[in-house]
Amino acid sequence: MEYILFAIIAYLLGSIPSALVVGKLGYNIDIRQHGSGNLGATNTFRVLGMKAGIIVTLSDILKGTAATLLPLLADADVYRLIIGLFAVLGHTYPIFARFKGGKAVATSAGIILGINPLLFAIMIATFLITLYISKYVSLSSMITGIVTIIVSSLFKDIGLIIVTSILTIFVFYRHKANIKRIKDKTEPKITWM
Repeated sequence: MEYILFAIIAYLLGSIPSALVVGKLGYNIDIRQHGSGNLGATNTFRVLGMKAGIIVTLSDILKGTAATLLPLLADADVYRLIIGLFAVLGHTYPIFARFKGGKAVATSAGIILGINPLLFAIMIATFLITLYISKYVSLSSMITGIVTIIVSSLFKDIGLIIVTSILTIFVFYRHKANIKRIKDKTEPKITWM
């Protein structure tokens, strides 16, 4: 019963469409009608700028973190990484935004922050270094996922390895169109780094 309760809470947390909220409240813009139409941080950066992009990124990360910390605060006997997965499902298929959400990257990182802050720091460093070199947000996200699996194995935590693998596979799946655009050399590059 605890799993069901926290899974529902995590899904609802993940379903909060940060990009849509920031766009409508702060800019009177429905982000779904601009750029890629995606409800994620990358599209927010492109459409609304740096400030809005940072707010959405932090909000999406914290959704995952909150989902993993709530069971801890409630002293619930659940495996918190599994609960975190439901926040990612909520983020990508949000009930509050017609089940069309982001690409799972920031909320996945938030789960890791709530479980293993050191691994989270390594993820952020990997992402920023790869982004600086490649200028592709999508490629940086996918490479970060691969590095996260490798580093997870060093902690010798089977659950962590399994969940980071699931999240990475899901991130790759959500970036199918980006992979094709990278191959075709039509994927947009960032210009601010």
